Amino acid sequence: MVAGDTMDRSNIEKIAHSAEDKVLLAKLWDKVGAGIRRNIPANTCFLSPRELELARFLFGNEPGLCSFGGYEEAERKMLIYLPDYLEEDSLYEEDSPLVCLRATYFEMDELSHRDFLGALMGAGIARETVGDICVGKGSCDFFVTAEIAPYIQQNFLSAGRTKLHLDQIPLREAQIPEPEVKEIKDTLASLRLDSVISSGFRIGRSLASQYVSAGKAAIDGLPCEKPDKAVSEGMKISVRGLGKIKLVSVGGRTKKDRISVTIHRYM
Repeated sequence: MVAGDTMDRSNIEKIAHSAEDKVLLAKLWDKVGAGIRRNIPANTCFLSPRELELARFLFGNEPGLCSFGGYEEAERKMLIYLPDYLEEDSLYEEDSPLVCLRATYFEMDELSHRDFLGALMGAGIARETVGDICVGKGSCDFFVTAEIAPYIQQNFLSAGRTKLHLDQIPLREAQIPEPEVKEIKDTLASLRLDSVISSGFRIGRSLASQYVSAGKAAIDGLPCEKPDKAVSEGMKISVRGLGKIKLVSVGGRTKKDRISVTIHRYM
């Protein structure tokens, strides 16, 4: 994949890996590119980490572009163009392109991320209009596009058999739960992708390599099919069917010349 220093629509053909990628990038070009050319605010819907990376390659180093998902560590974010007369702090104000909705419900009804996402999709709400879903005890804060928020407040009344009460809250008041992680301390011969996956998910390296070669692994949202790809500190790795891990820290070498690492596996 080649990233350009300037905007060029012809890069879509170079960047896209599939017909779906081409359709997505063309939509992003039309939406964000129009804002850039007219010097007015513009934004996409919510993008996955992989889609966001594709968009960044398409638009290159264009000034004024930023990504925003409602809070700093958001996984699903919008790509946003802000003219030079607007600061990024303006994204938290009332005219932000996204809003945060809080669903409250009977505390004894334990609902999961999957419960909320399934209920939203069941209510006819498109996935790209929904950002991160942050489930707590008795409440769930989730991010949606400003345009779809009124529809959701009128039509998203339950998740399964659990009744919901929805309110729009200021973005800065969103409650983001700390992710549950299992900390793994290990030593590796190298920082190859298959080695890190093997350690993080407690599977054999040959099996880890098969997952990667089959196209089931991604680093920071970008698919990777090279088992020997080097992984750096801070990178997040997702493996379809296994889950997500993060290489939190890389230490020194042991007496047996192995690399000390700390990995977080998200539960």
